[in-house]
Amino acid sequence: MPSASTPKTTSGPLDIERLIQDLTLEEKASLTSGLDFWNTQPVDRLGIPSVMVTDGPHGLRKQDTSADHLGLADSVPATCFPTAAALGSTWDAALLRRVGTALGRETRANDVAVLLGPGINIKRSPLCGRNFEYFSEDPVVSGDLGAALIEGIQSEGVGTSLKHYAVNNQETDRMRVSADVDERTLREIYLTGFERAVTRANPWTVMCAYNKVNGTYASEHPWLLTEVLRDEWGYDGVVVSDWGAVADRVPSLAAGLDLEMPNSGNIGDAQVVEAVRSGALDEAVLDQAVRRLLTLLSRSLPAAGTDAPVDAAAHHALAREAAAAGSVLLKNDPVDGAPLLPLQAADAPGILVVGEFARTPRYQGAGSSQVNPTRLDDALTSIADLTGTEVAFAPGFTIEGVTEGDDAQLREEAVTAARGATTVVLLAGLPAADESEGYDRDHMDLPANQVELIHALAAANPRLVVVLANGSAVTVAGWQDDVPALLETWLGGQAGGGAVADVLFGAQAPSGRLTETIPTDLRDTPAYGSFPGELGHVRYGEGVLVGYRYYDTKGIDVAYPFGHGLTYTTFDHGDVTAVVDGEGDATTVTVRARVTNTGDRAGAEVVQVYVGDPQSAVMRPERELKGFVKVALEPGESREVEVVLDARDLSYWHPTLRAWTLEAGEFVVSVGASSRDLRAQVTVEVTAPALAAPLSDDSTFGEWLEHPVGGELLRAELARPETPGAGADGELEIDDTMAKMMLDMPVRVIANFAGMLFDRDGLARLLDQAEERSVRA
Repeated sequence: MPSASTPKTTSGPLDIERLIQDLTLEEKASLTSGLDFWNTQPVDRLGIPSVMVTDGPHGLRKQDTSADHLGLADSVPATCFPTAAALGSTWDAALLRRVGTALGRETRANDVAVLLGPGINIKRSPLCGRNFEYFSEDPVVSGDLGAALIEGIQSEGVGTSLKHYAVNNQETDRMRVSADVDERTLREIYLTGFERAVTRANPWTVMCAYNKVNGTYASEHPWLLTEVLRDEWGYDGVVVSDWGAVADRVPSLAAGLDLEMPNSGNIGDAQVVEAVRSGALDEAVLDQAVRRLLTLLSRSLPAAGTDAPVDAAAHHALAREAAAAGSVLLKNDPVDGAPLLPLQAADAPGILVVGEFARTPRYQGAGSSQVNPTRLDDALTSIADLTGTEVAFAPGFTIEGVTEGDDAQLREEAVTAARGATTVVLLAGLPAADESEGYDRDHMDLPANQVELIHALAAANPRLVVVLANGSAVTVAGWQDDVPALLETWLGGQAGGGAVADVLFGAQAPSGRLTETIPTDLRDTPAYGSFPGELGHVRYGEGVLVGYRYYDTKGIDVAYPFGHGLTYTTFDHGDVTAVVDGEGDATTVTVRARVTNTGDRAGAEVVQVYVGDPQSAVMRPERELKGFVKVALEPGESREVEVVLDARDLSYWHPTLRAWTLEAGEFVVSVGASSRDLRAQVTVEVTAPALAAPLSDDSTFGEWLEHPVGGELLRAELARPETPGAGADGELEIDDTMAKMMLDMPVRVIANFAGMLFDRDGLARLLDQAEERSVRA
């Protein structure tokens, strides 16, 4: 098998149409599967090169061999940036473009054509083992930040692979489970992020998911891969399979999949050749896949083999900046009359650092995204470096599978030391074994030995700071009341230890905000009881009420709401306005707010814009995030921010019309610092055409009456002198109870009742007239 560094055979541009003419059928088929685990198939006689793709998304994972997909073998050193859970919490598209540029530079320097990321799947449940690779429970955050990362990476002349398309929200049975979800929920929650990233950043490749969607494998799903992705969104890049996601190459090609990875022993190639020769697969379909693949190769050639010097120190510094920006200060209560954080460097000699994670950092997730870092900072050393003082340390607990010891003895030693400390900083979190690609979590709790330690430390010293390192939300309700300061750092990458020191001591103010709700209890989560499914199916019964949409609409208490995050200053949101221009599909709403730093320290605020539609004909969430702006301000500084919403931001997916639908009427636009910290609300009036869903004999009497065409026709029918049960004015001559019952009856039922308002002939006449009016319109 060729090595992972198979040389390219050409560096010039490809004459794609000429190559398609010259390729044999067998060669075409071979191009639609990999050469090995990481390389595409070359055709040497025509000068078609092989290029390498490799794992991401928060760092390059180029392996020395091609046989170990799970990351057990060594990979080249690369900057391990914060995981998506932390990058998402920055809410900073500009920062993510910078991180993306650095990732692209390292990818290019290692002669890799495509970095396999970012992942933007929705965090449907906090139990998903791969949540650390995803940005948010919200599609606007996921799509916009994913687009920014793609733009940065691809600016260096290498490609990305937006993944995992689609509805890949769990690891349990991930290679075959069917995600059963209605189209409205698909469109509004699970596809919107992909749409935003595809249409704004045009990733070179999109990776299809392992799972089935409503019974059909994503790799064989023509609606997903062709009708939506290509026909609706205009995507012209390559669709590549997740590694091993192809069940049958022929229907996958027909559905719109271009490249199966990795190589499947050439079995699929032979199936494709036979399908074309038998007429089961149109060769034009194969040609189109080859055309897209050759276009990908041609895109990658200009950067191939060119110098791309990497400044490892600068990238490490960027990773540290990003880790600090993604750290979320959840709580910072006063102790002795002042917020506990930031700590003062001068007080460092009296500080006690507790927790094995302080010297054995948990900084990235397990599975295919594991990066071999260029260096690794730990918090204990970083605090000493920043303060110029060696601080006292106690391990406090063991980490399952990493360290050994007596937890009770370690806890007692830490508590004894804590009694004499001025402040205690505990670094807690989840061991790597608790969350990984390949399996889901069973619970949301910290390990019991850590929870016991938190309670014991809090009893010994009221000045306690807890710093968390974890890839997905953990429950804090059982112990956070004992803790005055709580800092969530997620998995902060190789420079995460330095970022912890920066934030704790105020060298960098925390500016992260939650992109996933932290619930009080797992039983409160929207998918509880239906995640991860059973018997090969997982039912998305919560519909569009995912994450904060569920908690806010249902009025459920949470530990910390979506969008929440504190810093070392305060902000005022004033002069909030929302101005509507245009109507219908041309509608825009320009939202402006003046943000002022009202504290005495510099800081950054994330201004979040939510929209609610209280008068909608369908159930809609209480509020939905539709835009955001992050703004950095000096003390006393004020700045106006602007978010422009369009008709799509106000629309919902109509399940009958199967289209994005904007209703006329009032909308509530809210501006705030979280989904539950709304600083101002403005009601706007939107003009749009009246809804006109298709009418049929199965439409109810009430639907006919409310229809702009059907209502007029029906009232005219009721006003006919011979209509039984109606007066000359077209009003029903029946009691209110019967009238209410009839509103919910399909008109075909009414037509079948002898002596009712109209018979079958009358109904046929109504249907003909409605269709004629619709065609004429």
